[in-house]
Amino acid sequence: MSDAILEIKNVSKYFGKAKVVDNLSFNVNSGEILGFLGPNGAGKTTTIKMILGLLSIDEGSITVNGYDVKKDFEKAMEYIGGIVENPDLYGYMTAVENLKLYAKIRGIEYSKVYKILETVGLGKSMNQKVSKFSLGMKQRAGLALSLLHSPKVLILDEPTNGLDPVGIKDLRDILKRLTREENIAVLVSSHILSEMELMCDRVIVINEGKFVKTQELGEKSESLDIEKKYEIKTKSLENAQKVLKEKFDKESVIDDGKLYVSTKSSDVSGIIKTFVFEGIDIEGVNECEKTLENIFFDVTKEGKDNE
Repeated sequence: MSDAILEIKNVSKYFGKAKVVDNLSFNVNSGEILGFLGPNGAGKTTTIKMILGLLSIDEGSITVNGYDVKKDFEKAMEYIGGIVENPDLYGYMTAVENLKLYAKIRGIEYSKVYKILETVGLGKSMNQKVSKFSLGMKQRAGLALSLLHSPKVLILDEPTNGLDPVGIKDLRDILKRLTREENIAVLVSSHILSEMELMCDRVIVINEGKFVKTQELGEKSESLDIEKKYEIKTKSLENAQKVLKEKFDKESVIDDGKLYVSTKSSDVSGIIKTFVFEGIDIEGVNECEKTLENIFFDVTKEGKDNE
């Protein structure tokens, strides 16, 4: 994966005496969709507004393509596009008219307008008034608007709000194609955890303005061969636990007649072979799936338990 294109370093934000973002640091890489998760009031939208220059940064720094948002605001914004809440479009104008107006202001060739509308799937609807668009079409038109100046970073705050399943899938497919073909970095915030799991390469979770956890998802996490929890079914629980400790230096837990151990997927076949060699009968080994929803509630619960 490419180097970080968006860098948030030790950023804090105060509203009066309340510290709503607390020493937050994370990066977004080119060609990556990074999910930005947290409970209501965790500081997600505040962080996004600081990235886009809609709120001042009280402490720390945010850089886009190497340009500091506080020191080189205009230069930093050249490389960033975003949708916060509803897309800013004129309903009485067509999609192509909206984009041409923006292109004229920014000195962008009109040919780019038609290309972008095709990219977001509005090629056949470009001459229709935006007021007649469905919510999903309006979202895609807003996305086209944010992409017109060829940003390196795309910021989306709750982009799937109100969309039906077809609209959500269309948006997901567009974003994946943009990261793959255009190498754009995408930071997306959403409450729909199942959709984030399908869309994102990686997620970060914040709680009460603080960084809590980062988690790789999907194919990329598989390629990293990270540790996962496995359930081992055997009648020789104590012997299997002893072998895991002595042969593999793995701590394990016996619960409800089953043995649980955390290990890399590449280690599983070796563990099974060793069990067979040691005369331990294995009835099955299953990966304990941990969904993004599980991860989210685990880490946010930890924050509450530590209060």
